[in-house]
Amino acid sequence: MGATCAWRPTARRYNRAVTGAASSEHELIRKARAGDQDAFAELVMMHADRVYGGLRRFGLDPDEADEVAQEVFVRAWRGLARFEERSQFSTWLYRIAFNEAQRRLSRRPASRAEPDPDRDDDPVLSLAESPELGPDAQTLDREFERTLERALAELPADWRAAVVLRDVEGLSTRDAAEIVGIREAAFKSRLHRGRMQLRALLEPYLKLEEDEPA
Repeated sequence: MGATCAWRPTARRYNRAVTGAASSEHELIRKARAGDQDAFAELVMMHADRVYGGLRRFGLDPDEADEVAQEVFVRAWRGLARFEERSQFSTWLYRIAFNEAQRRLSRRPASRAEPDPDRDDDPVLSLAESPELGPDAQTLDREFERTLERALAELPADWRAAVVLRDVEGLSTRDAAEIVGIREAAFKSRLHRGRMQLRALLEPYLKLEEDEPA
């Protein structure tokens, strides 16, 4: 596929949605396997937002995520004949995205912070949710998002991936382990370690939350 192919994603195009698609995903995959670039373009637009979002949550900056997302779909096009639909197409795409993101992240130094072995709760899900946020609460909410992003960036790449896939993306343990390419038991171990280190990194923020008057 050349660089001028219409389906290739470019910067800031990831919020476009496909509506009223004439073909099912299965039919689009069948057509794309036969060389139909328009069918593959529709598949790209169906999944581009999630791929781009996943790359960003894995720690890539916007320009990196744009670049890597393009490579993800190039690889997907070239490998489409090998996709046997034994898993969801989105899971297959996310596995490619995960591998490409890890190549970038592996070049960065890993955090050496030690987790607290006595804490086993999920620091993301342990936060209270407020259905109605006033200005002050909205400010705190945005501050927590920035704090969480910084904390996630300090996790080793494999622990971060486990936390993002399971707790941020909301995937099942089975699907997340499939994307990473490891057994569920090994994935759960990474998730546990990631949660523990994330808990330690977020402890000062969570302590402030607990100390606020009711």
